[in-house]
Amino acid sequence: MGFFSKLKEGLTKTRKTLTEKIEKVIIGYADIDDDLLDDLEDALIQADVGVKTSLKLMDDVRAGIKKKEINTPEDLKPFLIKRITEMLNEGNDETRIAQSGPTVILVIGVNGVGKTTTIGKLGQYYKEQGKSVMFAAADTFRAAAIDQLEIWGQRVGVPVIKHEEGSDPAAVVFDAVKAATARKIDMLIIDTAGRLHNKANLMTELNKIQRVIKREIADAPHETLLVLDATTGQNAINQAELFTKAAPISGLVLTKLDGTAKGGVVIGLKAELSMPVKWIGVGEGIDDLRPFIANDFAAALFDIKKED
Repeated sequence: MGFFSKLKEGLTKTRKTLTEKIEKVIIGYADIDDDLLDDLEDALIQADVGVKTSLKLMDDVRAGIKKKEINTPEDLKPFLIKRITEMLNEGNDETRIAQSGPTVILVIGVNGVGKTTTIGKLGQYYKEQGKSVMFAAADTFRAAAIDQLEIWGQRVGVPVIKHEEGSDPAAVVFDAVKAATARKIDMLIIDTAGRLHNKANLMTELNKIQRVIKREIADAPHETLLVLDATTGQNAINQAELFTKAAPISGLVLTKLDGTAKGGVVIGLKAELSMPVKWIGVGEGIDDLRPFIANDFAAALFDIKKED
């Protein structure tokens, strides 16, 4: 099965909550009226698109009706597909790659979202692209996090720079940057602690890590990726808002899209936070994390035929 087919299959539950609800609303009306628009708004909100994003889409729909771009209920679905695809495409850019020396990717997110697994799968992806990869275990708060990253390192065949549990995360990062530079590693991927209960501590820790990286490589970290669990729906948006106050995030990774009816949150994250979704995970397999392509996501979400 190709990745588009996996994505389409993974979005089945989301498609039922979003696309099928929209279709039911449209079929139930012969003409466009206020009741139809109210029902359409409810369908969007219930699909975890988010209240702000749903209201924004409804404003676009009303503008489309005034401009005669929407004349019948049947015109609503293609209009929404086009508008949602445009939203998902806005401000997207590819992963920044260093011109010389290692590309440094800092990975952040609360515990339990699949952060370490994401790092393992990123390592596998880049190795498949012919890149040399190194991991840094800078989540020194939990011994389990260090062990888990080591297991992924062995599985993918990637060296892991680590210190003892409780040691200074910035010291781990310093050693990792030095090692990656000396060994001419292409991609250095750094795990960080996922504590949100004390935002001030988190901010201080992340700032210190970034200062250490920049002292060695001026334009690094090249990417700071926030990992979010799609199954948490609107809570993912709240987490993203908190983390943007603690670190300059360059992109999002959405995991567990295959196990949720709340995949509409991807649209909400993009529209409300103007933050690019860079990677998506649609399964447990080592190859089930791939770069986010907005057109493919929209096609899978609305069951549009497309080749893998």
